[in-house]
Amino acid sequence: MVSRLAVKGGAALRERPWPLWPQPAPGVPAAVAEVFGSGRWSVSGPYRGAASREQRFARAFAAYNGVPHCVPAASGTASLMLALEACGVGAGDEVIVPALSWVASGSTILGVNAVPVFCDVDPDTLCLDPETVEAHITERTRAIVVVHLYSAVADMDALKRIAQRYGLPLIEDCAQAHGATYRGVKVGALATAGTFSMQHAKVLTSGEGGAVITHDGEFARRVEHLRADGRCLSATPPAPGGMELVETGELMGNNRCLSEFQAAILIEQLTVLDEQNERRRANAALLDSQLGELGLRPQATSEGTTLRTYYTYAVRLPDGVLEDVPIADVTGALTAELGLPVVPSYAPIPANRLYAPHTRRRYTIGLDHEERIDPKRFTLPVCEEAARRTVTLPHSALLGDADDMADIAAAFAKVLRHGAELAH
Repeated sequence: MVSRLAVKGGAALRERPWPLWPQPAPGVPAAVAEVFGSGRWSVSGPYRGAASREQRFARAFAAYNGVPHCVPAASGTASLMLALEACGVGAGDEVIVPALSWVASGSTILGVNAVPVFCDVDPDTLCLDPETVEAHITERTRAIVVVHLYSAVADMDALKRIAQRYGLPLIEDCAQAHGATYRGVKVGALATAGTFSMQHAKVLTSGEGGAVITHDGEFARRVEHLRADGRCLSATPPAPGGMELVETGELMGNNRCLSEFQAAILIEQLTVLDEQNERRRANAALLDSQLGELGLRPQATSEGTTLRTYYTYAVRLPDGVLEDVPIADVTGALTAELGLPVVPSYAPIPANRLYAPHTRRRYTIGLDHEERIDPKRFTLPVCEEAARRTVTLPHSALLGDADDMADIAAAFAKVLRHGAELAH
């Protein structure tokens, strides 16, 4: 039985548990307990004579990323929608976005009544390909969104040049890249704005949450209004019990606020982010070496990258190997060996079953609009090939040790060695 794959009835290579995620920082329990008794559970709650935890996190996260402004939000989706609207993106505008990403990269653009224009990616980094961006710019283009995907940072030099040439705002979607740097600058601080997700799986998490960062004070003020029903923070604190959010009448918004509980968690989690990221990087280097010896190709990153963040470890199967086996069967075999959720790369967003504009009446605002948002109109050969041949592992596995990395490599070796079993 030892020689057979676990998914075919053989013995699994590993039965030991993997590191859990999330891992609460030491100060989290006390911080959350403090909020319980504070009399303030939201930034829209009464002022209690001290800065809200939401604003304490905003200051800490802005400083961490080297920018003067941070506006926390309810989710990564909310953050991206806020940034798009703060750029002036609206009905009928086109927004360029990579097609290889989580479905929210497309649905957020739909959510502001704009049109996602899906572009292909670089085959090595799996991030937005600058050449395809320039080919898709039209008179209707109003913004470019770049996603730093999995563990890679996109080619920001080239993308910034294109954005500047055409006078377009460039938004960095950093949902998977907290702490990564490009030429020594934190991602999110390289362009018009950076958006972040703090959802359960992210390397900085409060279960749900998000943030927008920027160098531009006026941009930040627009985001503030958009995320708090048209209100922004008072320039001076009110009397205790008063409202800290001021009704200016400048810009209509919606409620996209982060709670005080989430902010309290994020303040503490931020203190351990760099150490956790460093551990992931060290283990990823071990995997790069071990899987490279097996002929697999770990995801690359752009030349300007100075620090990577491993939200997901992505690796491409060797050419000519397991070509006739569906990628889901390969990841299923690896999962069975490791007891770890190993999954294929994202499907291209237009092919993702979760991306279905026709199922929402809010997008039926005219025949022309419906035709422009039709997912079938995009051709994305690089994204499609990546989805067929790329395997991904969760970042929690990279919080283990060298023995854990050896187990992952051994599982890949076993599946490659017994691949004929999967072919049948």
